[in-house]
Amino acid sequence: MLKSEFKRVLGLMSGTSFDGVDAAVLETDGEVIRAFGPTSFRPYTEEERGLLRTVMGCWPDVPELEEVSEIIETAHAEIMARFDGIELAGFHGQTLAHDPRGRGTHQAGSGAVLALVAGYPVVWDFRTSDVKLGGQGAPLAPFYHFALAQHIKAEAPLVFLNLGGVGNVTWVDPRKAKPEEQGALLAFDTGPANAPMDDLCNIRLGRALDEGGALAASGMVDHAIVDAFLQEPFFFRMPPKSLDRGFADMLARVAHLSDADALATLSECCAAAVGAGFDHMPEMPARVLVCGGGRHNSDLMARIAAHLPCPVLPVESVGLDGDMIEAQAFAYLAMRVARGLPTSCPSTTGVAAAVGGGQISTP
Repeated sequence: MLKSEFKRVLGLMSGTSFDGVDAAVLETDGEVIRAFGPTSFRPYTEEERGLLRTVMGCWPDVPELEEVSEIIETAHAEIMARFDGIELAGFHGQTLAHDPRGRGTHQAGSGAVLALVAGYPVVWDFRTSDVKLGGQGAPLAPFYHFALAQHIKAEAPLVFLNLGGVGNVTWVDPRKAKPEEQGALLAFDTGPANAPMDDLCNIRLGRALDEGGALAASGMVDHAIVDAFLQEPFFFRMPPKSLDRGFADMLARVAHLSDADALATLSECCAAAVGAGFDHMPEMPARVLVCGGGRHNSDLMARIAAHLPCPVLPVESVGLDGDMIEAQAFAYLAMRVARGLPTSCPSTTGVAAAVGGGQISTP
């Protein structure tokens, strides 16, 4: 277990959108952020992305996973080689299945392999211990969001909204001393975000996404679909709560609509889900800071702003890198694991008590 000292830590994140691997360096002691370091992105090729999609929802006992794990490990090893002077890494792995009340959680890829290749310790398998102790195993970025709120010297409660394949929020009270302190955090998944829109673009249009939300902005929302979507039991569950990609039937719901109308409706579903999530907030935040790829979607950002009574801003408005917060989070969490500090607590994942996750593999 490390003592309190600052280290140069590399965080690695590959999300459920299957776009590729984000990597970011953070100088931290697992409590305070001293400096943000360089970043990089290694996209998955179309072939790699296609193979990953074929095993979505699979558990470790599926034979095809050997090839997929090699793809994941190779992509991560390639991006790790771009960085110098790294003392520790946090490897999230590629989530393929997440069923915290059933089989557990499955992130493909081995941190032990990456430690051997990189030549320094790698922290990985962040979610399993939380799930075993009754937690949802997600989201895990909230402890880092707490550190960011203090880093930007926020004085009032605020929300970090991450728009990846799935949307998730962290309500933060930066006046608290520690993230595990009662009332410091509340975090949960809001519902589907980019994943259904990206899937529709891939299947119908042969492209990765609706750039800037331009096509969605030209469409008409089918409000009957949105209203039915909001009646799903997930939205009535109290947080903390989490999804895998969840709502696997989203494309079927809009199958009869034109491309533009389908995208507009899916965008409105995401925004409405975020709005519904704010009914659970302890108090209305002073602002919402948005990270993840969805913040580049102008149509989606406008729809979310229409559902909320406070400013909705990209995290760049406070000098942060919205593309790399998730990767930075796993650098931060890796340092916390190395120091024996908790990485989740009852108000973030529903775990019984504050708990540290992750295992450490050395070369």
